[in-house]
Amino acid sequence: MKDEIYRVAARLNVPVSVVAGNFIRIPDDPQIERIAAGSGMDAADDWIAERAGPTDIVVTSDVPLASRCVKSGATVLAPNGKPFSEASIGMTLAVRNLMTDLRSSGEITGGPRGFTPKDRSSFLSALDQAIRRLQRASS
Repeated sequence: MKDEIYRVAARLNVPVSVVAGNFIRIPDDPQIERIAAGSGMDAADDWIAERAGPTDIVVTSDVPLASRCVKSGATVLAPNGKPFSEASIGMTLAVRNLMTDLRSSGEITGGPRGFTPKDRSSFLSALDQAIRRLQRASS
């Protein structure tokens, strides 16, 4: 989803921070910042969660990170466009933990379904709406 994020951000003229534990290639664009958070366990997640706030949009499929960012007031989207919210994050965490337990016990051996063109479209629409909502709020 990074390329899609870069395109939407360029079209709407908003900055993007790409946070990773190690080096990650990004386009040569002054609006896109690369942040090496360190290689420690959860270093990138900790960096994001400590800085995310009401004027930020966080894109992640990591449910515990999403929970931390929702609590800090950030807009949080999954790569399929599904928003994480105060109302949904508790149940989402519970389902994630249940599925982790079921997979570790061998009850379930598969992972999540594959990413579809509909997911891409939903994500782009949700991202566009989130950016425009934050831009209106800051005007």
